[in-house]
Amino acid sequence: MFYDVGKRLMDIFGAIVGIILFSPLMVAAAILVKIVSPTGPILADIPLRSGKNGKPFFMYKIRSMFPGAHEQMLADPVLSEMHRAGGYKLDPDPRLIPGAKYLRKSSVDEMPQFFNILKGDMSLVGPRPYFVYELIEQYERYPEAQSYVDKLKTVKPGLTGPWQVGGRSELTFVERAKKDAEYANRRSLMYDLLIILKTPFAVISSKGAV
Repeated sequence: MFYDVGKRLMDIFGAIVGIILFSPLMVAAAILVKIVSPTGPILADIPLRSGKNGKPFFMYKIRSMFPGAHEQMLADPVLSEMHRAGGYKLDPDPRLIPGAKYLRKSSVDEMPQFFNILKGDMSLVGPRPYFVYELIEQYERYPEAQSYVDKLKTVKPGLTGPWQVGGRSELTFVERAKKDAEYANRRSLMYDLLIILKTPFAVISSKGAV
């Protein structure tokens, strides 16, 4: 009970501070997106993410792809398979708009998620916010990860987490899921605070980011 209340209070405070502190960067990123790709929206129109207990939600994220590029990729059998095999990443990624790599490596594109945290869809710290379809496909592809997936779905996904400070996209799906499941079992505000303190270095170093 104490952990849940304390975590929610930390989320609300952190989200408000984050929105105030990073609003200039979010505005600058929005302007960049409209300059280099004026025909599309500022926020990414991406598939739903899996929230606590598997409840789907729309995650706010500044668009870093050309309009319709994700759907075109899914329709291409070769690119679609490369996307799945690469942990739902492409490198190089033909979908990206100019400047997108900076937005992603610096995590500026993820800053609107502070609004998801304020709403209660997400937490400051938690498991990676997986796509709904991603969990279904990976659940079938890696049966050994099923217990990890079941456990990580018992908590809210996070803006940062053990995956962010421990390798990011360099980790395999099973490794990420295991880290997320261990986090869900731990339930420690001090551990949350430690991850928050480690996150700026992980972002600045861009280790494992794509």
